[in-house]
Amino acid sequence: MKATGIVRRIDDLGRIVIPKEIRRTLRIRETDPMEIYTDIDGQIVLKKYSPMGDITAMAEEYVKTLAENTGMTAAITDRDHVIAAAGNEKKYILGKQISRELNAVMDERKSVMAGCTDTSYVSVVSGYECKEEVISPIICAGDVLGSVIMFTKDNGYKFTEWEKCIVKVAADFLGKHMES
Repeated sequence: MKATGIVRRIDDLGRIVIPKEIRRTLRIRETDPMEIYTDIDGQIVLKKYSPMGDITAMAEEYVKTLAENTGMTAAITDRDHVIAAAGNEKKYILGKQISRELNAVMDERKSVMAGCTDTSYVSVVSGYECKEEVISPIICAGDVLGSVIMFTKDNGYKFTEWEKCIVKVAADFLGKHMES
């Protein structure tokens, strides 16, 4: 990413306005938590904070268990990236930036089960398409932190309420775990 700089004044309350163009480029939303720290050169650094980063190891074990027991690919995201994935399609999605459509689905705070031809289908990451998917948001203390996703590329398989329930339980568990 190209380094850019801009000069801003600090107001009476110690606030600095981050320009809209920079927020849009970095996908910073109005309520996103930001980490503020200084480095040894005396610079102030702002970094998007993801609470899901604290549970990455557990998320990896969880999706591995989901994938092994269902035979499907499973993934866990924060609001920006796929932080854990397991199953046959892991290499195509792990670490990738999630789509704006997936962010919109998470903002709606409801589970989605869709096939690639359904109108409610959203691409998890750009450039990757699956045949069936189930998405459930991870909600902690009223905030959406990410999502749990299960999907398949198998043309002959149609997801049922069973898969939707599994993904919802996983998302609810992770949300409750983050609260404690």
